[in-house]
Parts: sequence; structure tokens; C-alpha cells
Amino acid sequence: MNASQQIEHWLTENRITEIECLVPDMAGIARGKIVPRHKYDPEQGLRLPEAVLTLTVTGDYPEKDFTSVADPDMRMLPDPNTLRLVPWAKEPTAQIIHDCIAFDGAPASLAPRNVLKRIIELYRSEGLTPVVAPEMEFYLVEVQPDEDIPLTPPVGRTRRTEAGRQSFSIDALSEYDELFELIYNWCEAQGLALDTLIHEMGTAQMEINLDHGDPLALADQVCCFKRTVREAAIRHNMYATFMAKPMQGQPGSAMHIHQSIVDADGNNIFSLADGSPAPAFEHFIGGLQAYLPAAMPFFAPYVNSYRRLSAYTSAPINLSWGYDNRTCGLRVPHSTPQARRIENRLAGVDVNPYLAIAASLACGYLGMKGRIEPAAPLAGSAYEQPHQLPRHLDDAVDRLLACEPLAEVFGEHFLKAYGAIKEAEHREYLEVISPWERRFLLLHV
Repeated sequence: MNASQQIEHWLTENRITEIECLVPDMAGIARGKIVPRHKYDPEQGLRLPEAVLTLTVTGDYPEKDFTSVADPDMRMLPDPNTLRLVPWAKEPTAQIIHDCIAFDGAPASLAPRNVLKRIIELYRSEGLTPVVAPEMEFYLVEVQPDEDIPLTPPVGRTRRTEAGRQSFSIDALSEYDELFELIYNWCEAQGLALDTLIHEMGTAQMEINLDHGDPLALADQVCCFKRTVREAAIRHNMYATFMAKPMQGQPGSAMHIHQSIVDADGNNIFSLADGSPAPAFEHFIGGLQAYLPAAMPFFAPYVNSYRRLSAYTSAPINLSWGYDNRTCGLRVPHSTPQARRIENRLAGVDVNPYLAIAASLACGYLGMKGRIEPAAPLAGSAYEQPHQLPRHLDDAVDRLLACEPLAEVFGEHFLKAYGAIKEAEHREYLEVISPWERRFLLLHV
């Protein structure tokens, strides 16, 4: 049974009447088309303007056109591995993520999913397979349509909001039992492999982890998970937000990425036969330390993202690494040799998961290829070490566009397009006058 037959069989078996045909854009937002079942041909796929891949998060475009010709179409071809139910739909509805393909059959270079595939292929050409596990933090907040009013925690089952921070509190989680039961049920219906659920440091801040596995499959799951949580929260008269720093005085929300590499026999190349750390382990860390500062726009893609990266808030300010040291940007958890992994704590949860995972793996790959030695592991607090990361989006974009090794692995065309999108978003932000400016400058300067 080929891929198209597999899709047709699944649609028939589940009595699907409608199909959401999805393409993740540069922000990770699901774009695409909704098609009646009888109109959908998985063999032919659909068409979508290539310019969709150059949209800013506000729906605008960079000044320069980065498409192959003036506003051309591209093909959308379904990946049968992403076929899932839409559990909140009233009618039997499917969702399926599509790959973006040019009419000559080449992968569209601007599609984030193709970018991650490109990085995975670098490993496969070496006989290696990356393994990742994302951890996603998010806030539950009261419904507030007015953007000028600060967000507040939602009311729980006791009809009260949380008092202070309830890190790891089971009772605080129980405040939203019905919501989490719905989330778990909907995720199970979609085959999203959830692991642990905890209450994080912030007020009504939660964390849900996904099981480790293939990077592409996990990035797909993150996209589906975000849609699911937002929809479930709305059904319970609250918002779920994946902003990196949604509330003043509260910790930011991260998407920590655990990563390891296995060889063709399934052995973790970060460990030697005697269980000690392998050279590849240190070189991977060396690559992260060398290239993550330039790759920062993939881990902190918006102006708001940089508000999260401050000392003493469980967010990194540099790329020190250490064993079970959560103050470091790069943490090595306690594990068996076969499970040895590196946790990249740089990414906010506002990232495009395809690009953040791709960038983390790309930096590690460059470190292994270049045999880059890392700094010594840190035993003390990394917050006492110097700030090593770009502090603003415009500075980060400049560093990204100047990094030739990243341009080589990502593709120069993609990197320039992504940089132009971030520059356009930053220009638009600078046009907005904030409440802080009106409060302290309006009548005082």
C-alpha cells in the first residue's frame, strides 16, 4: 500500500467528511486549506502560494520578495505519518501536515519542515540519527480581549486564582483537572505521546513533556500540541499562551530540547563502551557554545522572547554547561550512559519547533564536524558568569546573517529570507508606542 492508498484507507475507515490540510509557516502557525473529503486527492495534493512561507507573525511580508518568481504557487503533498483526527471538530475531521514541494519536485527551501529534514539528512549521511525530547511550558490566563490590559491568572475549580507561585504543587494542578483531562484525551486521540505534567514556577504556569523520538515527528507533535492546548483552554473559558514572557514579574516559558545521537546499531555516540563521555559528546557541546549565539533568532524569535532571558529566573544568560545544573544554558541531566543527553535550555516556547530543533542539531553537528572543544563544565551558578547572548532581536539577526557555517547548513536563501522576516517584525514593533512610554514620558519629559 503506497502513501496515497494509506491515506485513503484511513480517511474511509474513520468516515472523515472534512480535511484540514496544514503547512507550518515561519512562526509555526498552521496555514493551508480545509477541503471536503470527496474533493481531496492525496496523490495530487493541493496548491498554496509560496509567499505564505514569508509571512511575518503579523501577516505582513518583508520588503524583498524571496519567492522563486513573483508570487508563484507550490505543491502541498501530504505526509501520511501526520494523519490525525481533529478531536474537537463537530464532524469527523482529519488534519494532515503537508510538505511544500516545487513543481520540479524539489523541496521548497523556505519551508521550515524541509529545513529540519535538511539538517536530519546531514546526520543520516554520517550514519547517525538524532533523538530529541521537547519540554513545553505555558501559562493559563483569564480571557482578556483588550491587549492593553495585563494578563491575570484564571479562576480554578475553587473559584479562586492562585495565591503566589505553586511550583510542583499537585493541588494547584488539580485546580484545572477538567482542562487537563480534556487535553490528555484529545492528545491521546491524536497519538501525541505526552509524558509528565507539572506545575511550573509561575502563577498558573504549566509544563508538559513529550516522549523522546524522531526530531521531525516531535516537531509535528509540538505544533499539534499547541493547537490542542489553546483549543481546550478556550473550551474552559480561559486562554493558554505560549508567549515567552506573557506576564510582568513572572518567569518566562521555555521549550527545553533534550538531544542525543545514536549510530546505526542504536548506540548513543555520546558515551564510550565503558560508559564514559565520548569525544562526540564534548564536541556537540562545543558546537552549541560556538554557534548558538549566532542562531539566537531561532530560539528567541520575537522582541518579547528576550524579556525571558534574565538571570535568576530559570532562563539562561550564557552558554555555560554543567552536570544537572539548571542555571546553565546547556545542562547534562543525570542518566545512564545509553541515555546520556544534552538539554538545550535556550529556546522559548514561542519558537517554531522545526527551526529550533533544526538549529540546535545543526550547531551540535558543526561542533562534531569541527571537533570543537567546549569550555570546562561549571559547578557553580552560571548566573554569576558574564552575559554571552544577544540581548535584542535586531542584534541577533545581524549575527545570524553574518554566520557562514550556519548559512551553509541551512541554505543561504532560507537564512536571508528568515532574517528579512525578523527584521520586518522588529520594524513593526518599533512603530508601537507602549503603555510604559505613555505613563512615564507623556507628561514628564
